[in-house]
Amino acid sequence: MTTVLDHPDAIVRIEECGGGRREISVEAKDRAFIPVRRWETAYPPDLVEHVLRVKGLYVADEIMRDEAPFYVEHHFKWDILSYVDRADFTERRLLDFGCGSGASTVVLARMLPDSTQFTGVELVPEFVELARHRARYHGIDTRAAFHLSPGPRRLPEEMGQVDFVLFSAVYEHLLEPERREMLPLVWRHLKPGGILFLDQTPYRWFPIEMHTTGLPLINYLPDSVAHWTARRFSSRVGSGESWEQLLRRGIRGGTIREILSVLNKTGRSADLLMPSRQGVQDHIDLWFQLSSTVRARFAKRLMKWGFRAVKASTGISLIPTLSLAFRKVR
Repeated sequence: MTTVLDHPDAIVRIEECGGGRREISVEAKDRAFIPVRRWETAYPPDLVEHVLRVKGLYVADEIMRDEAPFYVEHHFKWDILSYVDRADFTERRLLDFGCGSGASTVVLARMLPDSTQFTGVELVPEFVELARHRARYHGIDTRAAFHLSPGPRRLPEEMGQVDFVLFSAVYEHLLEPERREMLPLVWRHLKPGGILFLDQTPYRWFPIEMHTTGLPLINYLPDSVAHWTARRFSSRVGSGESWEQLLRRGIRGGTIREILSVLNKTGRSADLLMPSRQGVQDHIDLWFQLSSTVRARFAKRLMKWGFRAVKASTGISLIPTLSLAFRKVR
């Protein structure tokens, strides 16, 4: 049996496969880019329809974020569990800041102890509703509460104190004033001894800006020149995009020094942690585990040796993305 869902941008077909499984296929109406065209899922049709309504052409990709072990789950396995043992989350509370449509929270609930409680905060009402639908489907709605943020620089009053905070692929999308305001605001809700995880953030000074433009050396250019260069030479950037739009897309990334300077603005309150679990010894090891695939493992190993040579000569871990953890000083 085939169910057809219509969307302004796409047509989605749901083909029953048996055993509670179904294959979804996505077809764009105007030849637009589709990141994932097919995916076999356990999602019921009503949840697929909800994802389509909110995410459009990204419907299959959004479902994969929840279900594919090589996607969000792979990142969290290394980004989080290289710093903290799974058991340390027992009867603890975690804030998923910028939780989107709830895929990250769902994956965390699957990975961490059943006694871990989750709070998701998101600016987009439609994302919050989808996150709540997902939580009901997975049966974690008693462990995961999703809140609509009252504004881009405010947090819900009912949020309270937490033991862990996760900024997953969020920091680079904050404008500079938002970084200076939101990071301390969230930090105040973290208990002493708690940990802030900040992962999948492009490194501001890596020679190739891989997140937004794909261009080399643009990270070292002044803003006005970088803006002109991105619009002129990057196929990922439209000719009419403003500099603020590119900043919102994450063109400037972040650095350890920047983040520590914000957290320690009024005195030392944050310690940078080093990953030391699962065979990982430093941030270069962590990057290698996060980025390596079977097909690209040799190339990534060569890059790892190059990064080690740079670190040995300069003391700098020159890696494309940052996956960091900061402990709040007691």
